[in-house]
Amino acid sequence: MISFVLTRLLRAAITILAVVTFAFVVLRMSGDPAQVMLGPDVPQEAIDAFRRAWGLDQPLWIQYLAYLKSIFSGDFGVSMRDKASAMHLVLERIPATLQLTIPALLLKLVIGIPAGVYAALHRQSSIDRGVILLAILGFTIPSFVMGLLLVLVFSVILGVLPSGGQDTWMHGILPTITMSIGGIGILARFSRSAMIEVMGQHYIRTASAKGLKWHDVVWRHALPNAAVPIITIVGFMVGTLIAGAVVVESIFSWPGIGRLLVVSVTNRDLAVVQCILLMIAATMVVSNLVVDLLYGWLDPRLRA
Repeated sequence: MISFVLTRLLRAAITILAVVTFAFVVLRMSGDPAQVMLGPDVPQEAIDAFRRAWGLDQPLWIQYLAYLKSIFSGDFGVSMRDKASAMHLVLERIPATLQLTIPALLLKLVIGIPAGVYAALHRQSSIDRGVILLAILGFTIPSFVMGLLLVLVFSVILGVLPSGGQDTWMHGILPTITMSIGGIGILARFSRSAMIEVMGQHYIRTASAKGLKWHDVVWRHALPNAAVPIITIVGFMVGTLIAGAVVVESIFSWPGIGRLLVVSVTNRDLAVVQCILLMIAATMVVSNLVVDLLYGWLDPRLRA
């Protein structure tokens, strides 16, 4: 078990380092922050001074080593636009993002999984077909399209919910629903498929033949064995909570990390973008690590 955990930890560290390296290189190849920050009409002397002040005149490998050294020392850089700590700016936005992502994740779990399990237990029924149809519609419609449709219906036509902002709890209803609909559809499909596969196994028929109540067969034998693929999807959703908020926060003008990322990319604010990407990568890696450990706990055969 110890080697199992150590192997996963090593993979997690390598993944984070790869993401950090990729983000560092791509950001510096995507455009010159000096041109964006200072504008096109600024003299070359001002641009050169800006680059020297932020270390952008150094070779790329020197910038990269300096960046890694600062990260390991706990310094994630300073925002070129706000002249404040990049990590401080990001941490300020986390509560707003969590106000959307946590309720959205809970909606995915409490609606998607039960709907998929219920559909699997009533296979080929009208309920099963209805769940499949709604699930397909849920995860095939892009979040920006779904968000705009919800704004059109509930804000423009009906006028019952605000279309943007963060002033009251009602402002979070539409973005939360937008973030959860796709995940509900995905979880419903995967839960249904996993349950159908498990319910066709020999041990399920054996448990039923022994006279166990149907409720016990489902809860004690079917659901635990169907949990592995479901946990995989849930882990992926937890890992993409911050990344999934980028589009939704932009649509609904929600002052979270996603919107900060869009603004920072537009302004080529390297430190802030790198900090957010590092946080997204760490979230995904940690969630996948937890999923791997849960695999080993649920099925000891996977530890090998």
